[in-house]
Amino acid sequence: MAHVFDLRKFVAPESVFGEGAAGLAGQYARNLGARKVLLVSDPGVRDAGWLDLVRGSLDDEGLDVSLYLNVSPNPRDHQVMQGAEQYGRDGCDCIVAVGGGSPMDLAKGVGIVHSNLRHILEFEGADRVDRPAPPLICVPTTAGSSADVSQFAIITDTARKVKIAIVSKTLVPDAALIDPLTTTTMSAELTAETGMDALSHAMEAFASNANGPLTDLLALDAMRRVRTNLPKAIAAPDDLEARGGMMLGSMEAGLAFSNAILGAVHAMAHSLGGYMDLPHGLCNAILLPHVVDRNFQSAPERYMKAAEALGCAARTPDAARVELGKTLMDLNREVGMDKGLAELGVTRESLRALAEKAAQDPCLTTNPAELSVEDIEAIYERALG
Repeated sequence: MAHVFDLRKFVAPESVFGEGAAGLAGQYARNLGARKVLLVSDPGVRDAGWLDLVRGSLDDEGLDVSLYLNVSPNPRDHQVMQGAEQYGRDGCDCIVAVGGGSPMDLAKGVGIVHSNLRHILEFEGADRVDRPAPPLICVPTTAGSSADVSQFAIITDTARKVKIAIVSKTLVPDAALIDPLTTTTMSAELTAETGMDALSHAMEAFASNANGPLTDLLALDAMRRVRTNLPKAIAAPDDLEARGGMMLGSMEAGLAFSNAILGAVHAMAHSLGGYMDLPHGLCNAILLPHVVDRNFQSAPERYMKAAEALGCAARTPDAARVELGKTLMDLNREVGMDKGLAELGVTRESLRALAEKAAQDPCLTTNPAELSVEDIEAIYERALG
């Protein structure tokens, strides 16, 4: 059982939170000594107008820019290598990432590839990065991935069809410029997917066997904020109070999971994302109630506190287990994520391969229950719908 005096490390970037933060990118890049910036984003963010905002701030500081937009959802290994080649070819000395988890994860990959002169797949696992990356500034435009505050990068190994996790404090950005206004252009679907990703981060960090007092505080508050604000942000996209609540909850959840790590939800979602290229947040939303139900008996006190944070009134473990599962299912329904994996094209025949890949994911190490390949396969089967 974890004790308050157990050794724990906590890493976090310098963060600026609030309306107008995105426009500080140029100032921060200049303060970090930049002369030419690799600006990493994707076409959707460009079309929403946020890329122009950030580029304008870089122009205002007289910084040269090399633009890289070849970023797909579940960013690929070859995209990282292409970005690193462009970074070196164009003489860049700083990276600014604008977007959701995909541009930010790709930007992290570009940085460590450039500084270590190694292929991105060679960094898989924890603490495999020898040399720090060039300065990195992240401007998140979604409230969920939290890549802007985490020491994680998730990259798709296209040959093996698996998403690898790279974990290193060298991946913590130098600055996170967190502006709730940038999330107002998200669709209802993307708002829901990223919001449920944030909730999964918070719940897995809280239940993790590497939890600590600081991550607990952040995770519990993140759960409350997501439960309160996610339906509001979907119903009223321009509600800055709700968007701000979601952005703050996402940041809290990110700081929590970056330091306490995650669990089976993310291990299984990574397998689905790598093997079938499915949306990460949607996979998390579908899997979360089933993983929580399987894990509950291994950490009942923790899940009872999580249930309370989400508004459940149950006072016994058995009642809390039932009510928490219902609450998560109801929330999925409320935000339009009430699907089964079968609707996404997952078949019973693929479950064994998916479970074997998930069993190798480092996130499983901190899951409160020890799960075999058979256990994981059984959870997938329940989540088929």
